[in-house]
Amino acid sequence: MPGGQYKFRPVSKSDFPMLRRWLQTPDVAQWWGDPDHELGLIRQDLEDRSVVGLIVSFADTPFAYAQHYDVHDWPQAHMRHLAPGTRAVDTFVGVPAMLGAGHGAAYLRALAINLLEDGATGVVIDPDVKNARARRAFEKAGFSKIEEHQSKDGAAIVMHFVPADDNAH
Repeated sequence: MPGGQYKFRPVSKSDFPMLRRWLQTPDVAQWWGDPDHELGLIRQDLEDRSVVGLIVSFADTPFAYAQHYDVHDWPQAHMRHLAPGTRAVDTFVGVPAMLGAGHGAAYLRALAINLLEDGATGVVIDPDVKNARARRAFEKAGFSKIEEHQSKDGAAIVMHFVPADDNAH
């Protein structure tokens, strides 16, 4: 498995207290918003299964959350034109001590490669234009800017994953 030191497992109800703590950290709350609202959405996603929620661990210690979904199952105007089977990813590092050490880029690259190996036709992510830390991590992971767009949540950039062997061309 690419990024073998990173493990991904499905979110379970027993993860909600940990997710609440993570959503309350300043770095996460700044970009994700109200922790109670976001935890409610994660609960809904766990029940309807159109969004796959994952806990990311490093050295068997959980430290991040990632979710992915088919761009056409959760329609957003800025992703309607993407190919069927494209997976969109949302993620955050919930343990502040893990920020700034390259973990975000590493696990996101591993997740994107796994999604492509599992049959996704593409992988995209859409960070807020002002979230420079996330954009740098996504670029290091292998994502490149496709376009900037306005949504009800503000300005964002759609970034598409390009596997490393494709970056040389």
